[in-house]
Amino acid sequence: MSETRTLKAEKRERAGKGGARAVRRAGMVPAVIYGAKKDPVLITLEERDMVREIYTPGFFTHLFNIEVGGKKEQVLARDVQLHPVKELPMHVDFLRVSAKSRVSVEVPVHFINDEECKGIKVGGVLNVVRHTVELDCSAANIPEYIEIDLTGYDVGDSIHISEVSLPNDVAPTITDRDFTIATIAAPSALKGEDEEEEGEEEESEEGEADEETSAEEGSEEAEESSKE
Repeated sequence: MSETRTLKAEKRERAGKGGARAVRRAGMVPAVIYGAKKDPVLITLEERDMVREIYTPGFFTHLFNIEVGGKKEQVLARDVQLHPVKELPMHVDFLRVSAKSRVSVEVPVHFINDEECKGIKVGGVLNVVRHTVELDCSAANIPEYIEIDLTGYDVGDSIHISEVSLPNDVAPTITDRDFTIATIAAPSALKGEDEEEEGEEEESEEGEADEETSAEEGSEEAEESSKE
């Protein structure tokens, strides 16, 4: 389960682009807390605090206690707008949650024991199809990440969601198929050798075909000469 972090915020009375720009000029980040059938609350957060948090792994899977106006709001970050050039946070959306709330969360995938992977040992490559997996779980039981053990997988093997051990009460949101998370791709060197061999075989076949054609043409010319 991911940890809960605390952030201090101030209420923001003025909405709209003008108000948001004024907040940013003051070195703050405008944000909103919404959900749980309550009115949205406009807040501001310290920019340096938000930069630290959004670039810490697991930002969207950590619960936050936001202290605002003498009260605490338990929330989950749902969206961050970044400056297109500076990559600083421009606005953050937080969803109110409780221990009973169920949420869909993108959880990162971690791979372990690659040194015990047969396919990688012979030069194969781990091809990650999904770096995150969307999971349905309670807000109090969000995994920080899901772990996949690569021990024993060989070249050509695929790792599906059904092979992953998930915590109790946690399930993938995609339920209509056993989707692939990663594969062990063939070594690129071996691929190159195979392609060279195929190319040589094709050239050899083409050469033989050319020789046969030349021989046939020669015999036809000889036959015509004898007739003359």
